[in-house]
Amino acid sequence: MPRAVYVLALGIFAMVTSEFVVAGLMPQMADGLDATIPQIGYLITAFAVAMAAGGPFLTVALMKLPARTALMVLFAIFLTGNVLAATANGYAAMMAARIISGVASQAFFGVGISMCARITRSEVRGRAIAVAMNGLMLGTLLGLPLSTLVGERLGWRAAFWVITLITVIAALATLLGVPRVERAEGDNGLRAELGVFRKPRLWLVLSTSTLIIGASFSAFSYLNPILTDVTGFSAGTVPFLLIAYGAATVVGNTVVGRLADRHTVPVLAAGLVLNTAFLAGFALLAGLPVPAVVCMMGVGLVGVTMNPAMVTRVQRTGGAGPLVNTVHTSFITLGVIIGSSVGAVVIDNWGLRAPLWLGAVMALVGLATVVPDPSRRSTAVSDPAGVRATEREQPQRV
Repeated sequence: MPRAVYVLALGIFAMVTSEFVVAGLMPQMADGLDATIPQIGYLITAFAVAMAAGGPFLTVALMKLPARTALMVLFAIFLTGNVLAATANGYAAMMAARIISGVASQAFFGVGISMCARITRSEVRGRAIAVAMNGLMLGTLLGLPLSTLVGERLGWRAAFWVITLITVIAALATLLGVPRVERAEGDNGLRAELGVFRKPRLWLVLSTSTLIIGASFSAFSYLNPILTDVTGFSAGTVPFLLIAYGAATVVGNTVVGRLADRHTVPVLAAGLVLNTAFLAGFALLAGLPVPAVVCMMGVGLVGVTMNPAMVTRVQRTGGAGPLVNTVHTSFITLGVIIGSSVGAVVIDNWGLRAPLWLGAVMALVGLATVVPDPSRRSTAVSDPAGVRATEREQPQRV
């Protein structure tokens, strides 16, 4: 596994920690910015919408640059957003900071995952994506509690300064540890990448990712109130349960990464079947502590951990170019938005168990988009990023 993959994971970790930091510091930020809790909640929504809507456009703007140069530009933009957040003197400045950071974060995911495809052999590409995506899982496991702890002890601005420091370290590591990858022969740039979106099959594959992530986040977004108000755990116990959930995502992501290359569709189908069962079981048994925790851990193991298989399937359908990967990340973010926002609506109407049932339904619908999949691993697939993916591919010369 090229060391550059681990460096990319560090960059993703910085992005994800920044994405989650507001959720852990809502009361402190409300006091510091003279805002209400719902207004601080809109900062989370703004970050997600900026990712989904703005990321692809920023990726297009950077497509003519070498991948490493594009990553450095994105680090600079993301750093600007975090410094603005740390020094924000009002709600409007903080909103602008979150939008800037969100757009840069989304584009970084797309360019970074595309880079993974270009510097690894096809037979280990799923594992490489899993390693890079562990930055996402570790952001949940370590980044969120670390930033929350720093914010509670030293103030919410300190949390953004810590993220800024992590970003600088990740940028320096990228500059030193990620090779310069030239545009490959046959790479036709933006026109070729846009052409793949004419494939109806690609849109179906992208919708699968939206449903998988939406199902998981309809539960994850409301774990705290479910575990306290329905299951009966104390508020002090919930952080430890969330850490256990994060650990489950790291384990699941590693296992899926090992299987994603050779068994992409079966892994997705099995994950959706299990997630449907765990979410439905959680909804039915949320009032019983032990079964509720078992089901919660199950959702962690087979939910967002499908990312390596999702990315592998998208790349085999639409190629490994940065725009395809960024749009895919936008569909993933759309799942987060749908799961969390619709979850709030169903809670108002049917109570705290309702988002768990919503997740189970979304996972079941997602299964319907996978089961009829007739695709098979081809022996040679050309993609718009200029990577020739073959079962016996040699490493890209850099």
